[in-house]
Amino acid sequence: MPTLRPAMLLGLSALAVLALFLLSFLVGPYPIPPGTVARVFLAQVHLAERGWSEAVEMVVLDVRGPRIAAALVVGAALACAGATYQNLFRNPLVSPGVLGVSSGAGFGAALGILFGLPGAAIQGMAFLLGLAAVAVTVWLGRSFDRHASLVLVVAGLVVSAFFQALVSLTKIAADPLNQLPSITFWLLGGLSRTTPAALLGVLVPIAVAGLVLHALRWQVHALAAGEDEARSLGVDVRRVRLALILAATLMTAAATSLCGIVGWVGLLIPHIVRMLVGPGFAAVLPMSALLGGGFLLGMDNLARASGTYEVPLGILTALIGAPFFALVLARTRRQWF
Repeated sequence: MPTLRPAMLLGLSALAVLALFLLSFLVGPYPIPPGTVARVFLAQVHLAERGWSEAVEMVVLDVRGPRIAAALVVGAALACAGATYQNLFRNPLVSPGVLGVSSGAGFGAALGILFGLPGAAIQGMAFLLGLAAVAVTVWLGRSFDRHASLVLVVAGLVVSAFFQALVSLTKIAADPLNQLPSITFWLLGGLSRTTPAALLGVLVPIAVAGLVLHALRWQVHALAAGEDEARSLGVDVRRVRLALILAATLMTAAATSLCGIVGWVGLLIPHIVRMLVGPGFAAVLPMSALLGGGFLLGMDNLARASGTYEVPLGILTALIGAPFFALVLARTRRQWF
């Protein structure tokens, strides 16, 4: 049956991501078996008896758990935002940072580090300047041609270049011994800074944006066929497009403020998902969330297992994502939607 295959793939993917979640606690200097991890979580709702040390519970709930959960949340957000933009702009080569959110967030974080602000303030500045960069992009796009998607993409390239220049100026002004390494490491991406409070701070905007995308899933699928076709189906193209941009931007800004600039997730994963479940956005959205979260969690496990020095996530996703994307291009050719 046509609807059975996507549903089965979604269920199998959910089970695989759950297994990866439990196995990820084995990675690191203090490995914890999956069974113990499951019992620790069950004990929080009084469904299991405590039979482990306080150190085990602290690692699961306060140290490794938030980081693993953050990898799933960030990967899901970036993949969903990428899938949304690729459908919205009908362009298989756009990514979540296409409208300047990543470069804006990078400048916000670099500025926060330059001013010596605490971690929460740096995360907040990255989030707000990421949103501000996209606001400038939308304003520029509407100033030239409020209906052309291509103009919006070009405006995003201009805004990205501008904020990248500001990041470079911030690096020049930073202390080369303390601040500059922190800025560089943040821009390369990573989840080592994740705390329960930081994760909680991004969950709300990502969840709200995800609900908006879910509510508009049929309109997104209609827009992928073209704006004229979408209007003939009763879609208010201008409002839906603005709502999709806001939702995808909110997701990307929140994810980037937590982990820094991590590429390739939002570009690669939607292509793999469409190969598995087809172009329908109603199936692409949840599958992108699962595979995106699983992919980034796998990359973070590699980063943590690579030795005493943790490899930044942005480097790993590029090293693995770029050649894999070339294989996907060769397989799909021009059959994108």
